[in-house]
Amino acid sequence: MSKSFDELLAHLGEYSTKKLSVAVAQDKAVLEAVKEAKERRIADSILVGDEDAIRQIGTDLGMNMDEYEIIDVKDPMEAALKAVSLVHDGTADMYMKGLIDTKSFLKSVLDKEVGLRTGSPLSHVCVFEIKGIDRLLFLTDVAFMPYPTLEDKKWIIKYTVDIAKACGVETPKVAPLAAVEVVNPKMETTVEAAELTRLNEEGEITGCIVDGPLSLDIALYKEAAEEKGALGRKVAGDADILLFPDIHAGNLVYKAIVHMADMKNGNIITGTKAPVILTSRSDNCETKVNSIALAAVVAESMKK
Repeated sequence: MSKSFDELLAHLGEYSTKKLSVAVAQDKAVLEAVKEAKERRIADSILVGDEDAIRQIGTDLGMNMDEYEIIDVKDPMEAALKAVSLVHDGTADMYMKGLIDTKSFLKSVLDKEVGLRTGSPLSHVCVFEIKGIDRLLFLTDVAFMPYPTLEDKKWIIKYTVDIAKACGVETPKVAPLAAVEVVNPKMETTVEAAELTRLNEEGEITGCIVDGPLSLDIALYKEAAEEKGALGRKVAGDADILLFPDIHAGNLVYKAIVHMADMKNGNIITGTKAPVILTSRSDNCETKVNSIALAAVVAESMKK
Protein backbone atom coordinates (compact mmCIF):
# COMPACT_ATOMS: atom_id res chain seq x y z
CA MET A 1 0.00 0.00 0.00
CA SER A 2 1.33 3.45 -0.92
CA LYS A 3 1.35 5.62 2.20
CA SER A 4 2.82 8.68 0.47
CA PHE A 5 3.20 10.19 -2.98
CA ASP A 6 6.88 9.21 -2.96
CA GLU A 7 5.84 5.57 -2.53
CA LEU A 8 3.22 5.99 -5.24
CA LEU A 9 5.84 7.42 -7.59
CA ALA A 10 8.22 4.58 -6.74
CA HIS A 11 5.60 2.01 -7.78
CA LEU A 12 5.28 3.71 -11.17
CA GLY A 13 8.73 2.36 -11.99
CA GLU A 14 7.11 -1.09 -12.20
CA TYR A 15 4.85 0.04 -15.07
CA SER A 16 5.44 1.10 -18.63
CA THR A 17 5.60 4.89 -19.04
CA LYS A 18 2.13 6.25 -19.69
CA LYS A 19 1.14 8.68 -22.45
CA LEU A 20 -0.54 11.95 -21.46
CA SER A 21 -2.60 14.06 -23.85
CA VAL A 22 -2.75 17.77 -22.93
CA ALA A 23 -5.49 20.04 -24.27
CA VAL A 24 -4.40 23.59 -25.19
CA ALA A 25 -0.91 22.91 -23.87
CA GLN A 26 0.46 26.48 -24.16
CA ASP A 27 0.32 26.92 -20.38
CA LYS A 28 3.53 27.52 -18.43
CA ALA A 29 2.40 25.85 -15.20
CA VAL A 30 1.13 22.76 -17.03
CA LEU A 31 4.24 22.45 -19.22
CA GLU A 32 6.40 22.72 -16.12
CA ALA A 33 4.55 19.70 -14.68
CA VAL A 34 4.72 17.88 -18.03
CA LYS A 35 8.50 18.40 -18.05
CA GLU A 36 8.90 16.99 -14.55
CA ALA A 37 6.58 14.07 -15.30
CA LYS A 38 8.79 13.15 -18.25
CA GLU A 39 12.03 13.55 -16.28
CA ARG A 40 10.63 11.30 -13.53
CA ARG A 41 9.43 8.79 -16.15
CA ILE A 42 5.82 9.10 -15.05
CA ALA A 43 4.47 10.03 -18.47
CA ASP A 44 5.42 11.17 -21.94
CA SER A 45 3.11 13.83 -23.34
CA ILE A 46 1.36 14.75 -26.55
CA LEU A 47 0.91 18.51 -26.57
CA VAL A 48 -2.09 19.79 -28.51
CA GLY A 49 -2.56 23.51 -29.10
CA ASP A 50 -0.79 26.53 -30.56
CA GLU A 51 2.55 25.02 -31.59
CA ASP A 52 4.45 28.31 -31.72
CA ALA A 53 3.34 29.24 -28.20
CA ILE A 54 4.00 25.73 -26.88
CA ARG A 55 7.53 25.73 -28.29
CA GLN A 56 8.30 29.21 -26.96
CA ILE A 57 7.08 28.43 -23.42
CA GLY A 58 8.78 25.05 -23.46
CA THR A 59 12.09 26.52 -24.58
CA ASP A 60 11.89 29.14 -21.84
CA LEU A 61 11.41 26.30 -19.34
CA GLY A 62 14.46 24.47 -20.65
CA MET A 63 12.48 21.66 -22.29
CA ASN A 64 13.95 19.79 -25.24
CA MET A 65 10.96 20.23 -27.53
CA ASP A 66 12.25 17.57 -29.93
CA GLU A 67 11.31 15.02 -27.25
CA TYR A 68 7.61 15.93 -27.40
CA GLU A 69 4.96 15.26 -29.99
CA ILE A 70 3.19 18.54 -30.74
CA ILE A 71 -0.07 18.78 -32.68
CA ASP A 72 -0.76 22.29 -33.94
CA VAL A 73 -4.42 23.28 -33.41
CA LYS A 74 -5.00 26.98 -32.83
CA ASP A 75 -8.66 26.98 -31.79
CA PRO A 76 -8.95 25.97 -28.10
CA MET A 77 -12.14 23.92 -28.47
CA GLU A 78 -10.83 22.12 -31.53
CA ALA A 79 -7.57 21.47 -29.70
CA ALA A 80 -9.45 19.97 -26.75
CA LEU A 81 -11.48 17.69 -29.01
CA LYS A 82 -8.32 16.56 -30.78
CA ALA A 83 -6.54 15.94 -27.48
CA VAL A 84 -9.40 13.97 -25.93
CA SER A 85 -9.82 11.92 -29.12
CA LEU A 86 -6.26 10.64 -28.67
CA VAL A 87 -7.32 9.12 -25.34
CA HIS A 88 -10.64 7.93 -26.73
CA ASP A 89 -8.79 6.10 -29.53
CA GLY A 90 -6.17 4.61 -27.20
CA THR A 91 -3.21 6.63 -28.49
CA ALA A 92 -2.87 8.22 -25.04
CA ASP A 93 -3.73 6.89 -21.58
CA MET A 94 -4.71 10.09 -19.76
CA TYR A 95 -6.21 13.51 -20.50
CA MET A 96 -5.17 16.82 -18.91
CA LYS A 97 -6.50 20.38 -18.99
CA GLY A 98 -4.20 23.13 -20.20
CA LEU A 99 -5.00 26.75 -21.05
CA ILE A 100 -8.73 26.27 -21.58
CA ASP A 101 -11.68 27.11 -19.38
CA THR A 102 -13.12 24.30 -17.30
CA LYS A 103 -16.54 24.37 -18.97
CA SER A 104 -15.05 23.84 -22.43
CA PHE A 105 -12.65 21.19 -21.15
CA LEU A 106 -15.50 19.21 -19.59
CA LYS A 107 -17.51 19.63 -22.78
CA SER A 108 -14.72 17.81 -24.61
CA VAL A 109 -14.67 15.07 -21.95
CA LEU A 110 -18.41 14.52 -22.49
CA ASP A 111 -18.36 14.77 -26.28
CA LYS A 112 -20.50 11.97 -27.72
CA GLU A 113 -18.16 11.24 -30.61
CA VAL A 114 -14.62 11.47 -29.23
CA GLY A 115 -15.04 12.04 -25.49
CA LEU A 116 -14.65 9.79 -22.46
CA ARG A 117 -18.21 9.60 -21.16
CA THR A 118 -19.45 6.29 -19.72
CA GLY A 119 -23.08 7.13 -19.04
CA SER A 120 -22.37 7.30 -15.31
CA PRO A 121 -22.14 10.59 -13.38
CA LEU A 122 -18.78 12.30 -13.12
CA SER A 123 -17.20 12.93 -9.74
CA HIS A 124 -13.93 14.14 -8.26
CA VAL A 125 -11.40 12.59 -5.89
CA CYS A 126 -8.62 14.42 -4.08
CA VAL A 127 -5.82 12.32 -2.58
CA PHE A 128 -3.97 13.82 0.38
CA GLU A 129 -0.72 12.98 2.11
CA ILE A 130 -0.95 14.83 5.43
CA LYS A 131 1.79 15.05 8.04
CA GLY A 132 0.72 13.14 11.15
CA ILE A 133 -1.56 10.70 9.28
CA ASP A 134 0.08 7.39 8.39
CA ARG A 135 -1.73 6.77 5.10
CA LEU A 136 -3.07 8.49 2.02
CA LEU A 137 -6.56 9.94 2.43
CA PHE A 138 -9.10 9.98 -0.39
CA LEU A 139 -11.57 12.90 -0.16
CA THR A 140 -14.69 13.00 -2.29
CA ASP A 141 -16.55 14.88 -3.69
CA VAL A 142 -14.93 18.23 -2.97
CA ALA A 143 -15.25 20.00 -6.32
CA PHE A 144 -17.72 18.50 -8.75
CA MET A 145 -21.06 17.10 -7.57
CA PRO A 146 -22.89 19.80 -5.55
CA TYR A 147 -25.61 17.79 -3.78
CA PRO A 148 -25.10 14.07 -4.39
CA THR A 149 -28.15 11.87 -3.98
CA LEU A 150 -28.00 8.45 -2.33
CA GLU A 151 -27.57 6.90 -5.78
CA ASP A 152 -24.80 9.39 -6.60
CA LYS A 153 -23.03 8.48 -3.37
CA LYS A 154 -23.05 4.82 -4.35
CA TRP A 155 -21.27 5.77 -7.58
CA ILE A 156 -18.85 8.03 -5.72
CA ILE A 157 -17.92 5.21 -3.35
CA LYS A 158 -17.38 2.81 -6.28
CA TYR A 159 -15.12 5.27 -8.11
CA THR A 160 -13.09 6.14 -5.04
CA VAL A 161 -12.70 2.54 -3.92
CA ASP A 162 -11.30 1.72 -7.37
CA ILE A 163 -8.77 4.54 -7.05
CA ALA A 164 -7.80 3.56 -3.52
CA LYS A 165 -7.28 -0.03 -4.66
CA ALA A 166 -5.13 1.19 -7.55
CA CYS A 167 -3.00 2.92 -4.92
CA GLY A 168 -2.62 -0.36 -3.04
CA VAL A 169 -5.35 -0.14 -0.40
CA GLU A 170 -6.63 -3.71 -0.35
CA THR A 171 -9.95 -3.11 1.42
CA PRO A 172 -10.63 0.63 1.68
CA LYS A 173 -12.52 1.86 4.72
CA VAL A 174 -15.19 4.42 3.81
CA ALA A 175 -16.56 6.97 6.27
CA PRO A 176 -19.77 8.73 5.13
CA LEU A 177 -19.33 11.91 7.15
CA ALA A 178 -21.88 13.90 9.12
CA ALA A 179 -21.89 16.33 12.02
CA VAL A 180 -22.78 13.48 14.40
CA GLU A 181 -22.16 9.75 14.54
CA VAL A 182 -25.72 8.66 15.28
CA VAL A 183 -28.75 8.53 13.01
CA ASN A 184 -31.10 11.48 13.41
CA PRO A 185 -34.24 11.34 11.24
CA LYS A 186 -34.18 15.14 11.08
CA MET A 187 -30.67 15.07 9.55
CA GLU A 188 -30.96 13.47 6.11
CA THR A 189 -27.20 13.11 5.82
CA THR A 190 -27.13 10.70 8.77
CA VAL A 191 -30.01 8.67 7.33
CA GLU A 192 -28.26 8.28 3.97
CA ALA A 193 -24.97 7.39 5.68
CA ALA A 194 -26.71 4.60 7.58
CA GLU A 195 -28.35 3.39 4.37
CA LEU A 196 -24.95 3.23 2.61
CA THR A 197 -23.68 1.18 5.52
CA ARG A 198 -26.63 -1.21 5.19
CA LEU A 199 -26.10 -1.57 1.43
CA ASN A 200 -22.46 -2.44 2.08
CA GLU A 201 -23.36 -5.03 4.70
CA GLU A 202 -25.90 -6.60 2.34
CA GLY A 203 -23.42 -6.80 -0.54
CA GLU A 204 -24.76 -4.10 -2.86
CA ILE A 205 -21.71 -1.88 -2.26
CA THR A 206 -18.65 -4.11 -2.52
CA GLY A 207 -14.87 -4.08 -2.25
CA CYS A 208 -14.78 -1.92 0.85
CA ILE A 209 -16.03 -1.41 4.40
CA VAL A 210 -18.59 1.36 4.85
CA ASP A 211 -19.47 2.69 8.30
CA GLY A 212 -21.54 5.80 8.82
CA PRO A 213 -22.60 8.24 9.88
CA LEU A 214 -19.29 9.26 11.42
CA SER A 215 -17.97 12.61 12.52
CA LEU A 216 -14.63 13.62 11.00
CA ASP A 217 -12.68 13.26 14.23
CA ILE A 218 -13.92 9.72 14.89
CA ALA A 219 -13.21 8.71 11.30
CA LEU A 220 -9.58 9.81 11.54
CA TYR A 221 -8.46 9.51 15.15
CA LYS A 222 -8.80 6.55 17.52
CA GLU A 223 -8.33 8.90 20.48
CA ALA A 224 -11.50 10.76 19.50
CA ALA A 225 -13.34 7.49 18.97
CA GLU A 226 -12.29 6.31 22.41
CA GLU A 227 -13.37 9.56 24.06
CA LYS A 228 -16.81 9.28 22.42
CA GLY A 229 -17.23 5.56 23.07
CA ALA A 230 -17.05 4.72 19.38
CA LEU A 231 -14.05 2.37 19.24
CA GLY A 232 -16.38 -0.44 18.26
CA ARG A 233 -17.18 1.25 14.95
CA LYS A 234 -15.71 -0.59 11.94
CA VAL A 235 -13.94 2.45 10.51
CA ALA A 236 -13.15 4.42 13.68
CA GLY A 237 -9.70 5.99 13.43
CA ASP A 238 -8.85 4.08 10.24
CA ALA A 239 -10.85 5.71 7.43
CA ASP A 240 -9.19 5.75 4.02
CA ILE A 241 -12.05 7.43 2.17
CA LEU A 242 -13.91 10.47 3.49
CA LEU A 243 -17.28 10.77 1.77
CA PHE A 244 -18.72 14.26 2.20
CA PRO A 245 -22.47 14.96 2.28
CA ASP A 246 -22.21 17.85 -0.19
CA ILE A 247 -19.73 20.07 -2.00
CA HIS A 248 -19.78 22.73 0.72
CA ALA A 249 -18.52 20.41 3.45
CA GLY A 250 -16.00 18.80 1.10
CA ASN A 251 -14.62 22.01 -0.33
CA LEU A 252 -14.29 23.69 3.05
CA VAL A 253 -12.30 20.76 4.45
CA TYR A 254 -10.23 20.54 1.26
CA LYS A 255 -9.23 24.20 1.39
CA ALA A 256 -8.56 24.07 5.12
CA ILE A 257 -6.12 21.21 4.58
CA VAL A 258 -4.45 22.84 1.56
CA HIS A 259 -3.89 26.16 3.30
CA MET A 260 -3.38 25.10 6.91
CA ALA A 261 -1.70 21.69 6.92
CA ASP A 262 1.70 20.29 5.95
CA MET A 263 0.51 18.21 3.02
CA LYS A 264 0.83 17.02 -0.57
CA ASN A 265 -2.12 16.31 -2.83
CA GLY A 266 -3.27 15.19 -6.25
CA ASN A 267 -6.67 15.28 -7.97
CA ILE A 268 -8.53 13.24 -10.56
CA ILE A 269 -11.96 13.21 -12.22
CA THR A 270 -13.76 9.88 -12.04
CA GLY A 271 -16.58 8.24 -13.97
CA THR A 272 -14.71 8.51 -17.28
CA LYS A 273 -13.29 5.85 -19.63
CA ALA A 274 -9.76 7.01 -18.82
CA PRO A 275 -8.21 9.18 -16.10
CA VAL A 276 -8.88 12.91 -16.47
CA ILE A 277 -6.72 15.53 -14.75
CA LEU A 278 -8.43 18.80 -13.96
CA THR A 279 -6.21 20.89 -11.70
CA SER A 280 -6.71 24.48 -10.63
CA ARG A 281 -4.53 27.29 -11.92
CA SER A 282 -3.68 27.97 -8.28
CA ASP A 283 -2.28 24.44 -7.81
CA ASN A 284 1.49 24.32 -7.64
CA CYS A 285 3.71 22.19 -9.86
CA GLU A 286 4.01 19.45 -7.25
CA THR A 287 0.22 19.05 -7.10
CA LYS A 288 0.02 18.85 -10.89
CA VAL A 289 2.80 16.23 -11.02
CA ASN A 290 1.13 14.26 -8.22
CA SER A 291 -2.13 14.38 -10.18
CA ILE A 292 -0.39 13.02 -13.29
CA ALA A 293 1.18 10.27 -11.15
CA LEU A 294 -2.21 9.41 -9.65
CA ALA A 295 -3.75 9.26 -13.13
CA ALA A 296 -0.92 6.99 -14.29
CA VAL A 297 -1.54 4.56 -11.42
CA VAL A 298 -5.27 4.54 -12.19
CA ALA A 299 -4.60 4.10 -15.93
CA GLU A 300 -2.47 1.04 -15.17
CA SER A 301 -5.21 -0.37 -12.96
CA MET A 302 -7.88 0.24 -15.60
CA LYS A 303 -5.71 -1.45 -18.24
CA LYS A 304 -5.46 -4.55 -16.04
